Amino acid sequence: MEEFQLDTKIVSGAGALEALGEQEAKRVFLVTDPFFVKNGMADSVIRASRASDWEIFDGVRPDPSVELAAEGTAKLKAFDPDLLVALGGGSAMDCAKAMAYFSGTKAPLAAIPTTSGSGSEVTDFAVLTHGQTKYPLVDKRLRPDLAILDSDFLQDLPPALIADTGFDVLTHAIEAYTASNAGTIPDLLAQEAFRTAYACLPASYAGNKEVRLRLHMASTLAGMAFSQSGLGLCHAMAHVLGARFHIPHGRLNAILLPAVISSNAPAAQQKYARLARAAGLGGSADTIALRNLKNGLIRLRKDLSLPQTLSQAGAAPAQVWAATGEIVAAVLADPCCKTNPVSVEDFQIRRVLEEVTGHF
Repeated sequence: MEEFQLDTKIVSGAGALEALGEQEAKRVFLVTDPFFVKNGMADSVIRASRASDWEIFDGVRPDPSVELAAEGTAKLKAFDPDLLVALGGGSAMDCAKAMAYFSGTKAPLAAIPTTSGSGSEVTDFAVLTHGQTKYPLVDKRLRPDLAILDSDFLQDLPPALIADTGFDVLTHAIEAYTASNAGTIPDLLAQEAFRTAYACLPASYAGNKEVRLRLHMASTLAGMAFSQSGLGLCHAMAHVLGARFHIPHGRLNAILLPAVISSNAPAAQQKYARLARAAGLGGSADTIALRNLKNGLIRLRKDLSLPQTLSQAGAAPAQVWAATGEIVAAVLADPCCKTNPVSVEDFQIRRVLEEVTGHF
């Protein structure tokens, strides 16, 4: 028997923001970053909510810290809203989710993603940083009540951000599809998310705004999938390396993913092959389809001007090797390893690190 539950209402398309007013909230607490205050999007959200009283917490930064979440939690509790809104990328949504969780607020949470990557608008995951460690939080109470996928928020995304976050979508889909907790419904969601993202990402990066809502929806589908199935070694390593070397999460996924696929292939070759065929990469034999999947991702990474190695992303091989013991221990402790298709061992992490440092 399988069980699949999604508690988030999803509203999508141009003008989807108007769904915020249907919440009939009088007091709105908005979590965002300074960019969206400066460009007027925060004001647009407040107007759409039709609230008579509001407060904006605009302290969100990339990789939000435990301390930042604690600061926001205190302000949220003091304001006592009847609607909590997150506006931004994964960092804003994760911060708002953590604040809601730690405050114990009964206010519903509406998530408005402005990038296509994290899928946080439909997941029960959030990630906070403390020092050089990222802490994934997993709890059903972290899942937003409303997700607003408004294409109007996607028109002016810079290409580099589209590349980074787009590879996060691909990685979410692949890891959910091959996770040890995978099931029929999450598999279907993950496969469609991968197929759509692989097809739309190059066009979105090149400036085609017509495909951006489809990529946005693929991100949400992948979020729905991994929220049920879990993730794997690629995300575990991206969490650890991102906190230590301050490399954007999606960029790290792009660097790590082909190497992780090779590492997991003995247990997941058939599923990798199915994804390759779903994306039009062909391969009648599973071994050929697996090779095509890896090569297709490497080619896409180059087409999106993403770094090929950790050293190209700013982490020198000497820095990586000096910290290898700590990195391996932290990766093994990351909850994402629990649902990797093969049991993660010390040597597997070291092998992936060797492949992605660009130093043999």
